[in-house]
Amino acid sequence: MSSAPRGPSGSPQARDPRPDADTAARLDAVLEALGLPADAAQRAQLLQYLQLLQRWNQVYNLTAVRDPQRMLSLHLADSLALLPALDRAAPRRLLDVGSGGGLPGMVLAIMRPQWQIVLVEAVQKKCAFLRQVAATLRLRNVEVEHARVEQLRLPGFDCITSRAVGDLAELVRISEHLLLEGGAWAAMKGSVPQSELQALPASLRHEVETLRVPGLQAQRCVIWLHPRQPGQPNPAPVTS
Repeated sequence: MSSAPRGPSGSPQARDPRPDADTAARLDAVLEALGLPADAAQRAQLLQYLQLLQRWNQVYNLTAVRDPQRMLSLHLADSLALLPALDRAAPRRLLDVGSGGGLPGMVLAIMRPQWQIVLVEAVQKKCAFLRQVAATLRLRNVEVEHARVEQLRLPGFDCITSRAVGDLAELVRISEHLLLEGGAWAAMKGSVPQSELQALPASLRHEVETLRVPGLQAQRCVIWLHPRQPGQPNPAPVTS
């Protein structure tokens, strides 16, 4: 595989992408299936983000997925599928832990410019990519933090998302100091992680919400975690 052209700083050069009509049509189908309105600028930003992810991935190994069509299904559509659930929470400030290539945080920032979104990532090269995306797409609601989340000291967040942290209890442990009162974690998972749910401390209650990703025949869910109020039981799972 040939390497991407390099800029003066050694990072892959940005260019104006020209998405093919099939990719654009598939994205429109995903948005329609999820009932997510998007204007022409947002659709263009999503397609440009997809191309930037593909281009930088040649050098920085942001994701094991190489094919742009699979990136659309496994990454872009997967992140978009979280949005209807997050809309009900309507966070003003959202933290994406271990954002990696910007999933789901960068996708959420494109679709919801009124939300302030902080992407925290411990790997410098991935932070360089995230900052380039935010600058290229002119996302003024995005802040990128190069740090370990447990060392991060920022004003609190209404919602904390993660697609990369493997263990629910670990996600809570490293980020609970950043959650505002009344806030919640929204952890993206494949199948329901029963053993992780059973290992959660009694101070938390959880909800399991099924996510349906257009074009993806695989189990997906979001685990909502809330600090438990005294005497408050777990609700029944949500299956939207």
